[in-house]
Amino acid sequence: MDQVSRFYSGPGGLVTAIGSALDSSGFDRTALRPADLAPVDEFHIRGRAATLEIIEALDLDADSHVLDLGSGLGGPARTLVEVTGCTVTGVDLTPDFCEVATALSEWTGLSDRTRFYVGDATATGLPDAAVDAAMTVHVAMNVADKRALYAEAFRVLRPGGRFVVYDVLQGEGGDVHYPVPWAKDSSTSFLATPEEMRELLAAAAFEVTSEVDSSDESLAWFQQVRARIQRDGPPPVTFAAFLGDAFGQMAANQVANLEEGRIRTVMFACSRPPAGQPWAMSTKRE
Repeated sequence: MDQVSRFYSGPGGLVTAIGSALDSSGFDRTALRPADLAPVDEFHIRGRAATLEIIEALDLDADSHVLDLGSGLGGPARTLVEVTGCTVTGVDLTPDFCEVATALSEWTGLSDRTRFYVGDATATGLPDAAVDAAMTVHVAMNVADKRALYAEAFRVLRPGGRFVVYDVLQGEGGDVHYPVPWAKDSSTSFLATPEEMRELLAAAAFEVTSEVDSSDESLAWFQQVRARIQRDGPPPVTFAAFLGDAFGQMAANQVANLEEGRIRTVMFACSRPPAGQPWAMSTKRE
């Protein structure tokens, strides 16, 4: 786990670097919206559009308390709050990410409904049935013990609550080209196949209600991002702020991995069966 945390920790001063980049681009930190930060803090393939799909699958309202396992810079959490008015608790292994997530929530005026703390997504320390909904967004690629991750999600979720997993999975095209945005090499990369994911979620006693493969949309998204950068230049803050000079190669490898079917992006919507109701699996694939 220390190796994973070190990979995501930047050269230091991430809050200062992001703040300076926003200031130099003319953003008023007192009037920021989550969408303004999306190019850096929606750190997953298809960005904010994918987060909006997660919100729909979670079926949230203003009274919902959501747990974000592996919350990163907090972009998805803030989008959930902005759109639904819910409250989100985020847990992440990387201290730098939690520090930045807290600062960005303050700058966007959402610190009263978001909380981020350093911790292990496989052992959060939260009470049983503590949250109404839970999600992981591009997290399990770095988690070797996925059974523990999904068992923890089930434990902290109230009966009848919803859980969404949106992750990069192993494709049929062969080994992944490294480096990628989640790993320099295979030593910290633990991709499951779609078949393994179904088994893992079932083993955790989740009912999987839908499975959506968005790999084609993910490739189109990368192509659109590249075209936009060529036309307009890069956004004021990018993932390179914490991934460094290797980010360009990582992004290129992501495109190649998708084109060659080495990775897939898939979203699983699940629920914890209501108390007293026998578990039965009903999976809709798209």
